[in-house]
Amino acid sequence: MGCFPCLGGSNKQSKKKINSSNNQNNDQADSAADTLETTLNDDVKNEESKKAVDQSVAVQQDTNYKVDRDVRMDAIKATSFTFKELQYATENFKPDNFLGEGGFGKVFKGILKDTAQVVAIKQLDRNGGQGIREFVVEVMTLGSVDHPNLVKLIGFCAEGDQRLLVYEFMPLGSLDDHLHGPRRRPIDWNTRMKIAAGAACGLEYLHDKMNPPVIYRDLKSSNILLGEDYYPKLSDFGLAKVGPTGDDTHVSTRVMGTYGYCAPDYAMTGQLTFKSDIYSFGVLLLEIITGRKAIDFSKRSRDQNLVAWARPLFRDRKKFYQMVDPVLQGQYPVKGLYQALSVAAMCVQEEPSLRPLVADVVKALDYLASQTYDPQTQRVQNSGRPTPSHRPDVNDNEQNVS
Repeated sequence: MGCFPCLGGSNKQSKKKINSSNNQNNDQADSAADTLETTLNDDVKNEESKKAVDQSVAVQQDTNYKVDRDVRMDAIKATSFTFKELQYATENFKPDNFLGEGGFGKVFKGILKDTAQVVAIKQLDRNGGQGIREFVVEVMTLGSVDHPNLVKLIGFCAEGDQRLLVYEFMPLGSLDDHLHGPRRRPIDWNTRMKIAAGAACGLEYLHDKMNPPVIYRDLKSSNILLGEDYYPKLSDFGLAKVGPTGDDTHVSTRVMGTYGYCAPDYAMTGQLTFKSDIYSFGVLLLEIITGRKAIDFSKRSRDQNLVAWARPLFRDRKKFYQMVDPVLQGQYPVKGLYQALSVAAMCVQEEPSLRPLVADVVKALDYLASQTYDPQTQRVQNSGRPTPSHRPDVNDNEQNVS
């Protein structure tokens, strides 16, 4: 799924990492930052001659971007590669090394000559849905952070008109591939909760631990990449925005994101908040639980939107079993299902103020991920439907989670 204005249409990883403790590597970091600075200035001039209006919106008048640039330019830890080095790494972008394609461009598997490190190399398509601003934001966001649940940016190339990003290679691909891809494999309940908890930890880092804080704005299953043992990492930060600080409650911006994940309040007003990301996370969590797509045009009209389909079911616990991915074949803990759906329901509340803080989401999902379900010793539900004798201990007066 590509990135579009939320209301505009359908849902269509050498050189060693620079270590700031080493003087030589500090020089490399400065060089990389200088390269990016020069690139930015050159690209702005070039783009102005081609897309003056778009560039004005995307760079020159983006005050949040300017703040982000000033804060992070000296902190970039990524390596600056030449185009020739990346050609060598991918065997001149050999079709056999092609991994996939998104809004930014094509992605190729590569091996860095100096280190033999396996990487993923993303090449900007100048005619694609994303452009120079997204390239710079990606470098500045990922180039200055290091968190286990954010994909690591190894480096970038800004040579001539070539714009490429070099990431750590994630061998299991995207969560979207595993949930919806043609060669998808069943993911058990424990792994699903681990993926959800890890994604929430990555989002918490962006919201609560980065300085300044960042709104992801493009949280979706295709942007959750999986490493060994299904370890999840957030990727693709081209649409990220510096969040509101101080007395500000929101950031006013052009509405961007992916159809089906975009918070309705943001889509209607253009007022971006941290709670916009929480809504998107709720959609993602529903995907993980149900195995359904955020938007699925192959279904009848009333069931195409995942959140719209789920809302009536949230109101009656007796129907929760209907929301479980059939691929699980009844192998899930009923109490864990109830709790996970409760988190999802709170995240997709229409009123932003009613959505939880990301720290609370992390706490809830960390707990669920720690509760290992074993189908060999715990009951397997018949056709996914819980039996009365195995329902969790819940308050009888609570009839819904919305």
